[in-house]
Amino acid sequence: MPSVRIGCGAGFAGDRLEPALVLAERGELDYLILECLGERTVALAQLRRRHDPDGGYDPLLERRMTGLLPLIARNGIGVITNMGAANPLAAAERIVAIARRLGVKVRVAAVTGDDVLDAIDPDQASLESGEPLKRAGPLVSANAYLGIDAILPALAGGADIVVTGRVADPSLALAPLVHRFDWRLDDALRLARGTVVGHLLECAGQVTGGYYADPGRKDVAGLAELGFPFADVDEDGNARLGKVAGTGGRIDLATVTEQLLYEVTDPAAYATPDVVADFSTVALREVGPDAVAVSGARGRPRPDRLKVSVGYHAGYVGEGEIGYAGENCVARARLAGEIVAARLRGAFQELRVDLVGLTALHAQPLPVAAEYRPYEVRLRVAGRSADEAAARRVGEEVEALYTNGPAGGGGARKLVTEQIGVLSCLIPRDEIVPRVTCFDS
Repeated sequence: MPSVRIGCGAGFAGDRLEPALVLAERGELDYLILECLGERTVALAQLRRRHDPDGGYDPLLERRMTGLLPLIARNGIGVITNMGAANPLAAAERIVAIARRLGVKVRVAAVTGDDVLDAIDPDQASLESGEPLKRAGPLVSANAYLGIDAILPALAGGADIVVTGRVADPSLALAPLVHRFDWRLDDALRLARGTVVGHLLECAGQVTGGYYADPGRKDVAGLAELGFPFADVDEDGNARLGKVAGTGGRIDLATVTEQLLYEVTDPAAYATPDVVADFSTVALREVGPDAVAVSGARGRPRPDRLKVSVGYHAGYVGEGEIGYAGENCVARARLAGEIVAARLRGAFQELRVDLVGLTALHAQPLPVAAEYRPYEVRLRVAGRSADEAAARRVGEEVEALYTNGPAGGGGARKLVTEQIGVLSCLIPRDEIVPRVTCFDS
C-alpha cells in the first residue's frame, strides 16, 4: 500500500534548527511541517506588525529557510508551516528573496484569511469567562483557526512551500495527506486518523522523549541531539512513527501515549476545523526499535463554527530581580521583598513578590520549604500596570536595594515588557474567506 512520509521539524517558535535539517537531509521525507505558532505567539506577532507593517512573521524564518531551502529543493520535499504568523504574505516574499539569493527555484504560497479582527464583535462573550471580550482590555488581534480547506488550493497550485498564519496544528499534516490520497472532505474516518497523526507530530521533540524525560524516572538518552519524528501514513490513515537513525531520544508506547493525550480536553471529541476526532479508539503498538504503529481513530463531521484566538492589550509588567547568598540569605531576601512591596503598595493592579526556589511557582511556601535551608536565593518582584512608566518603578526599586538594604544583595536586573493576554471565542465558518497568493523565485 502506498504511503506518505511527513516529518515535523519544529514544535514551537523557539525550537531548535538542526532537527529539521536532519529530517530534510536524511529523513527521506515527502513533506516537512514546521509548527511554530501558539495562541500568544500570533497575538505578539500582530503587535509586532502594528509597529512594523513589513514584519509580524516568525523571527527565525530567515535562519530556518536559509538552511532548509537547498535541502528541500535537492530532495523534493514539500514544506507546510505556520511561520507566517501575523503576516503570511510578507513571510512568503521573504522566503522567495532567500531562495533567489541561494539560487533555488521554488514556488511559495501564502495562505491568508485567518485575521478576523474586523469581524469579531467585542461584546461577544469569551469562552473562558463568559464576559464580553472587550472587558479584558483593548483588542489587538483575532485569528481564526483555519483548516485543510485553506491549505489544499495551495498544494493543488503546485506550491513547494505553503506558509500560513493561524491554522489548526494537525491541519499542517492532514492537508498533504488529503492532497496526496485525494481523500474526500466528508470522509470523517480518514480525516480523524490523519488528525491523530498531525496531533502526534505537531510538538516535534515531545513525541521523541523531550518533554517526557524525567531523570531517574523516565530516562531518555541523547537529549542533546534529540531527533524529531516522522510518520509513514498509508491511504487509510494508519501510520508508523519513527525518527532518523542515530539521532537521540526514543519513540515507544510511553512517549507516544503522553503526546496523544497532550492538550486534549475530551479524547472522544477533539474538535478541529476539519473533523471532530475520537481519540478514545486509537490503538498504539510497538513494531520495532523507535517505531510505533498508530491506528483506529474515528470521526464525526467538522463543526459549523471555528475557534478564534483573541489577543488583548494587558498592560506592562515591570520586573526586578536580585540575589542573596550565605547564612541567613532567605531572611534577607524576604526582608528585601517586604521593603519593595511597602514602597509599591497600591501602585499596581497586580504585584508579586517571589523567592525563586521557594515560592516562585506556587505563590506560597510549600511544607518542604520550612525544612529547606538554601545557601542562596533570588528575589523576584513583578508588577502589572497599564502605564509603562509606572511599570519601570518595580525594577528601579529592586535595584535600589543594592545600598538601601538589606545586606549582601547582588546581580540585580530589571525589565519592562508589554503584555498580551489571550481569550477565545467562536465564529461561523461561512464568515471566513481563505485566500492563496503564490510567489515564484
